[in-house]
Amino acid sequence: MAQPNIQGRFFWQELLCADPAAVTAFYGRVLGWRAQPAASDPSYMTFASRSGPVAGAMAPGAEQKDTHSHWLAYIGAEDVDATLATAVRLGGKLVHAAADIEQGRYAVLADPQGATFGIYKPSHIAADHAVQPGDHCWLELATTDLETAFKFYQEVFGWQVIQRLDMGASGTYLIFGVAGTPRGGVMKLMHPAPGPYWLCYTEVADLDKAIAAAEKSGGRLLNGPMTVPGGARIAQLADPNGAVFALHTQVKIPAIQPQAPAASTTSPSSAKSPASASPAPPAAALRKVPLAKVPTLEAAKAIPKPAAATPAAAPSAPAKAASKPAAKKAAVKKAAVKKAVAPKKKAAAKKSKPKKKVAAKKSVAKKKVAKKKVAKKKVAKKASARGRAASSAKRGARRVSKKKARRKK
Repeated sequence: MAQPNIQGRFFWQELLCADPAAVTAFYGRVLGWRAQPAASDPSYMTFASRSGPVAGAMAPGAEQKDTHSHWLAYIGAEDVDATLATAVRLGGKLVHAAADIEQGRYAVLADPQGATFGIYKPSHIAADHAVQPGDHCWLELATTDLETAFKFYQEVFGWQVIQRLDMGASGTYLIFGVAGTPRGGVMKLMHPAPGPYWLCYTEVADLDKAIAAAEKSGGRLLNGPMTVPGGARIAQLADPNGAVFALHTQVKIPAIQPQAPAASTTSPSSAKSPASASPAPPAAALRKVPLAKVPTLEAAKAIPKPAAATPAAAPSAPAKAASKPAAKKAAVKKAAVKKAVAPKKKAAAKKSKPKKKVAAKKSVAKKKVAKKKVAKKKVAKKASARGRAASSAKRGARRVSKKKARRKK
């Protein structure tokens, strides 16, 4: 039986940290990984998901200057030496020359922009399978030159452009794959620190529970959780030593018709995203590999968010849509109330007009009566004045006649 093609597939993740045994419990709680020492080297810890071995952890060698914790991604190569030669010819830098180990052959490089990655051909290659919780499901490159960087990997691994997503101010998110199957994405590095890097996403059954377990065990949430196109949810975290990793969960949509046969628990999108082939680890030979340029805990805030819909935007859209009919109903009710009230107001206005006229007439009549009274008073005053004048004149005439009568005597 022919072995599956492994060119450009994701196989292994390597964690370099000061105390590998100390982080085994952390990743066990968060990702459900089972940890055990490698048979060939007990100091090398291996992690296995339900599907089989998926990652390893080891301490840095004495010759390594930078000892910050980080994850190193390995990409499958049918021919390690030929793939290495192509990468160097296209501007890649050799970090660790090709070497044989008990489990296969590997090498480590840095792409022209500076992101470090490994190439690996395991001695045993498992068949491609649907993603299970604990499997690696997506690999993402943040780089300074998206088009140039992808062209490099396209020529080295034969990757295809699956889709380009316009992320607005964040630029383009390029989704690539192998044989039509999406495998990862490339995006523009939004901050200069920590430099170009690869970030691996691991599938989990419940994203919120995984985040809670990470924070309870000494980890730190860096970005998310957020919803991405297609309905999946993601988050980026740092383990207790500062190594950055990412989580992914596919949201399952319930069946519309309950009476129909139960649908498969694996969604179509997750079925198209195969997990790694779960080979054995490169083991202790990687002790001589310098650290990859990946985010440290101090630089975690500089990590740009992946191609995601704004977490708050997706849930709020239905709420806004639902509010429009309610608003229309409220407007109709208000209009009906206005129509009902308007005739009453008009009727009241009509009734009020006669009252105002009567009141005006009464006030005019009162004014006229008042004027007549004033006129009568004036006439009476004049008459009384005339009477007083006449009486005084009579009295004067009487006095004169009396004086004359006295004089005659």
